[in-house]
Amino acid sequence: MRYFRVKKDKASGYTGDIDATHRWKIPGVIGCPACQTTWGDNSRAYPSVDLTPIATLADFEKARAEPIEEYERLSELVRPFLPPGARLQPGAAFGPLVGKAQGRFGSFTVHSPWWPLVQRDALDKLKNEGLQDLKGCPTQLRFRQRASPEFFELELLPVGRSHPDCLPPDRKPPCPRCGRFGLRLPDELLLDAATLPVHLNLFRLEDFSVLVCTERFAEACQRLELDGVTFHPLQAR
Repeated sequence: MRYFRVKKDKASGYTGDIDATHRWKIPGVIGCPACQTTWGDNSRAYPSVDLTPIATLADFEKARAEPIEEYERLSELVRPFLPPGARLQPGAAFGPLVGKAQGRFGSFTVHSPWWPLVQRDALDKLKNEGLQDLKGCPTQLRFRQRASPEFFELELLPVGRSHPDCLPPDRKPPCPRCGRFGLRLPDELLLDAATLPVHLNLFRLEDFSVLVCTERFAEACQRLELDGVTFHPLQAR
């Protein structure tokens, strides 16, 4: 099986612009006592998650950083609502993508740059090709035009890791308290074949904010002439 990195096609000529964020967020961390780092990363988003049953919903409406004890408390409130295989991290986002959009879009667009959106007809075509593992979640985007597309956000689970051979030999393990990995994306990313899923055609790596697809997904998009993204081969070892 071959794998590809999925990126927004910046040379496509589409003029589409999106100003949006997810409805709910979990706070980042202020000064983790284990690694002394203040950080948050919203690249992990779970748009299918509905947090409305939580009584203290206001705690998830504003992006901010909190002491790690508060982050851990709020994490326990969120955890029962997560889909199987989801992983939390400081700054993670939940619920539909809400905001404004305008312009011309392709079949796909990648927002911010790790939230992949797909138009309804493109998603239907891919599922008809047998890619039933794709999970599209409705967005709440307001368009400033009459002929507006209907976008779904693809919910991607963090699965698979980079191979140790492409990482610094003196790297430190992730923080045992907050989970921060703290490494820059390698110039030549190499996938660890033993960690890659056999049941998903599109996923997000565990250790880096990289969208990865299978050869099957890339070929289906090209055969169906779905545009808006590009595919870059990745080596696996």
